[in-house]
Amino acid sequence: VQLVESGGGLVRPGGSLRLSCAASGFTLGSYVVTWHRQAPGKERELVAGITVNETPIHASTVKGRFSISRDNAKNLVTLEMNTLKPEDTAVYYCKANRGSLGDVWGQGTQVTVSL
Repeated sequence: VQLVESGGGLVRPGGSLRLSCAASGFTLGSYVVTWHRQAPGKERELVAGITVNETPIHASTVKGRFSISRDNAKNLVTLEMNTLKPEDTAVYYCKANRGSLGDVWGQGTQVTVSL
């Protein structure tokens, strides 16, 4: 049972990145999946989430810039990030909210927005 994030990196302000969260050992499409981020010295915060029936939820700080989606055939969830700002710099984590089965977190992927 594992989640692996990918797609992070260094990008200039105004740029774009696409993060992926791939699951192994379980069916990601059966659970709500959320993306979180943690910047240095700050608490981890919720960025976006997607329900089993594919209803997306985005935090006010990223609404209109980030978009979450899921591809059940590939067993993954994607976070499309556009118009990135320096304050988006953080380690991004995905989480499968499995309730009594136990939540599963990925190891995180670094996103750095800088000139």
